[in-house]
Amino acid sequence: MKKETSFSTKGNVVNLGSLSINRILPNSYTGKVGPFVFLDYVAPAIKDIVTKSGMGAHPHRGIATLTYIIQGEEEHFDSAGNYAKIHSGGIQWMKAGTGVVHDENLNYDAQTDSKIIQGFQFWINLPAKNKAEKPAHLAIQASEVPKKTLPDQSGTIKVIVGNYEELSSKIPNYSQQFLYHIQLEAGKQFSLSLTDKIEAAAFLSTQNAVLNDTEFKTGEFVEFSREAGEIEIKNTGLRTIDVLLFGGEEYTEPVIAEGPFVMNSKEEIISAYEDFYAGKYGEITTKAQ
Repeated sequence: MKKETSFSTKGNVVNLGSLSINRILPNSYTGKVGPFVFLDYVAPAIKDIVTKSGMGAHPHRGIATLTYIIQGEEEHFDSAGNYAKIHSGGIQWMKAGTGVVHDENLNYDAQTDSKIIQGFQFWINLPAKNKAEKPAHLAIQASEVPKKTLPDQSGTIKVIVGNYEELSSKIPNYSQQFLYHIQLEAGKQFSLSLTDKIEAAAFLSTQNAVLNDTEFKTGEFVEFSREAGEIEIKNTGLRTIDVLLFGGEEYTEPVIAEGPFVMNSKEEIISAYEDFYAGKYGEITTKAQ
């Protein structure tokens, strides 16, 4: 049985210079999908000037950030001393844990001829016991992202987070979670079965797609019901489509989000701010390379 659609919506767009940032999650219908509590989409844009400064250093506590760069080059700096640069198709993952300051820098990918930038940033809410852990960081290049061809040469699936069949992401699982990038060829389809009480959503970044017999438009975020069932994706167009499919088990602990912090109580939010202003998160010392 196919899962029903709970709702669909489009995000709010904010322009930052040449970049258009589309805030997909949270939205007016929901604040989270499984452990995912935030999603910004950087729509394809040309950036032909290389910048050395970041987008603005800021703190986090209680979450893991995940940046998936479709096209471009992304630099990561944080106050725990981590530094990495990834290229098109790569992933930066940072567990903020007890608190960290980080910054990111987006430029075109010097390894390609394209000056287009496109990507996503997710926040993954950590269980309460993991919010008290030390910060950690992973940089995963495109060649390290698990990927396989779908049956009948229908397209490909990349496992950004979680597992799919024999594929497993390097990103730690603190709960049942998944984030897949599916590319589906023209005239093809793909189906995925999910168990009961698993929250799931899709985002259509490039083209329209038919999800469980309903056509949705480019830029739409679509959430599905929590009952067990199938998600079927059809490409009825003439070009390859991209679909991000993500979710996981329901986060049942209290969720209190304010600014860059996601905790389990108002008191913990206050403590997060106090510790940041007291300098307990440290400072970024690594320079752009």
